[in-house]
Amino acid sequence: MIITPMLRGSLCANAHPDGCAERVRSQIRYVRDRPPLTGADRPRNVLVIGGSAGLGLATRIAAGFGSGSATLNVCQESPGTARRTGTAGWYNTVAVEAELARAGLYGRTVLGDAFGDAAKEHTAQTVRDDLGQVDLVVYSLAAPRRTDPVTGRTYRSALKTVGDPFTAKTYDPASGEVGWATVEPATEQEMADTVSVMGGDDWRRWIDALDAAGVLAPDVTTVAFSYVGNARLAPTYRGGTLGLAKEHLEATGRDLDAALRQRGGRALTAVMRAMVTQASSVIPAQTLYTVVLTRVMLEMGLQEGPVEQAHRLLTKRLYPGTDQRLPTGDRHPTTDGLGRLRLDDLELRPDVQAEVDRRLALATTGTIGELGAPCVHRAESLALNGFGVASVDYGADTDPVRDLVDPVRVTDAGVRSDRSPARPA
Repeated sequence: MIITPMLRGSLCANAHPDGCAERVRSQIRYVRDRPPLTGADRPRNVLVIGGSAGLGLATRIAAGFGSGSATLNVCQESPGTARRTGTAGWYNTVAVEAELARAGLYGRTVLGDAFGDAAKEHTAQTVRDDLGQVDLVVYSLAAPRRTDPVTGRTYRSALKTVGDPFTAKTYDPASGEVGWATVEPATEQEMADTVSVMGGDDWRRWIDALDAAGVLAPDVTTVAFSYVGNARLAPTYRGGTLGLAKEHLEATGRDLDAALRQRGGRALTAVMRAMVTQASSVIPAQTLYTVVLTRVMLEMGLQEGPVEQAHRLLTKRLYPGTDQRLPTGDRHPTTDGLGRLRLDDLELRPDVQAEVDRRLALATTGTIGELGAPCVHRAESLALNGFGVASVDYGADTDPVRDLVDPVRVTDAGVRSDRSPARPA
């Protein structure tokens, strides 16, 4: 079929397999163009929980092609059929595992609900069968709802403020209009439910399950992603329900770190910069902020996308080399007062934030093209689903069916693998 973007407002409801594959290859080229991680402390066996898109995918690429790591991914994505396309995450995963195979690197995916216990159990079994143990566990899940595997209750997150309503400028990528919107305060139940979905409970369950199965290396590192953002817009994120969830995630990281340190391991949260993602697109004030921030950081030569952030996380924060260890041999990198790695350091530079705030105050529908980067934002939004990639012929027929080699499929009926797993050489 010929695949063109099916837009639902600013979101895309389909994906292009060739565009997704080319975006994956471009991220791989970025990593390969930089010095590899070669030290004894580099990650060797990596589990990425939520590795089919965004920072999870980028971290998988940075580890696999920058460190030669074996990478196991856990995600829930849909394949294409003869009549409809698969999800972008499916095509991303097919593409990255094809490139890993060409490079002679291990790459495999567990398909299932990462929040469920069955996925945890079968992921641990796959690690045991294929890798023995993992020494880096990346937690990169973003979902609007979560079903608790113990109670069976489904929680839904709410993008609301805490305490009082908050009115802020917004940007609608579909219409190109700058307007105003008021975010209403959450109820106590909505606050609690958002923490249940996006806090640290599931991260802790993953680490506990992997530890109980004996597949965590003694010196394992685990990292989860967080966000802080612009102080003026705090009620829409850090000071709102999402911020409560991130605070819980970060507190969970400190608890896990205290436990893992006793065995030589570590747990950290990494605060990343604002980027164009499907999740961030549903936060109106955040969209305008990202459009303006992107323009400012491009003009200042500071722009980073997921792969740049992920590569910097691994090479400059988590595995900077033994020469940067403390005299005691402590593997803990420099963190802020809350034990967080700060990859948002460029975004939150005072000069960057001052210019962003100045432009936000001036932004209107007529001026957003001069003050922000709406065209870049639109291009990046489409590229998330494989559209608008320069080297792809979108007028040509393409097959939406792309097979993922040897996945572990976790369903209510159990688990199925397309072939018997083999331990990599």
